[in-house]
Amino acid sequence: MKIALINENSQAAKNEIIYNALKKVADQKGYEVRNYGMYTAEDDAQLTYVQNGILAAVLLNSGAADFVVTGCGTGEGAMLALNSFPGVICGHVANPLDAYTFAQINDGNAISIPFALGFGWGGDLNLEYIFEKLFSEPFGGGYPKERVVPEQRNKKILDGVRAQAFKPLDEILKSLDPELVKGALAGAKFDELFFADAKDEALKALVKELKA
Repeated sequence: MKIALINENSQAAKNEIIYNALKKVADQKGYEVRNYGMYTAEDDAQLTYVQNGILAAVLLNSGAADFVVTGCGTGEGAMLALNSFPGVICGHVANPLDAYTFAQINDGNAISIPFALGFGWGGDLNLEYIFEKLFSEPFGGGYPKERVVPEQRNKKILDGVRAQAFKPLDEILKSLDPELVKGALAGAKFDELFFADAKDEALKALVKELKA
């Protein structure tokens, strides 16, 4: 599994803390972490939480990432932004129980964490525990376990509804403010990571066009 980490500007200073907690757990599971930044509050590419959504959608729909970890001050804005795009199901995760139940019941592919609200003493440990519970079992196993059949059925229904509710991602990206999209893809390591990992050739070509 390839896990992408994305930070927006208000919480960019915590990137190293988040990355270290995520990588510690990912290494134990044999997963790979791709850090798309922001890396510091002073980065040239300043991501807003709205641009987190654009970047996450590009990564997930292209196959460059299998899962996205992101957030903002409260976690709400980034969650809403990511859920505005097809192919992305993002949960708001503030604690390990949120992480476990989201993975087992909702079987999504992204989480948004509040990196300011309630992030005090022990915040780094809470992040580590979140990632431990998030990736502790294969997704979609149900919770409680006897509810797995109806929960999986509801997930398929939701996937079907979302498939009808969204335009294709390429149409969405082309219709957005070009500078907004270009800014979302302007991270210092974006080209290095994305073009090495992305599997969808049409989406890779579109990204090159949008960045030109």
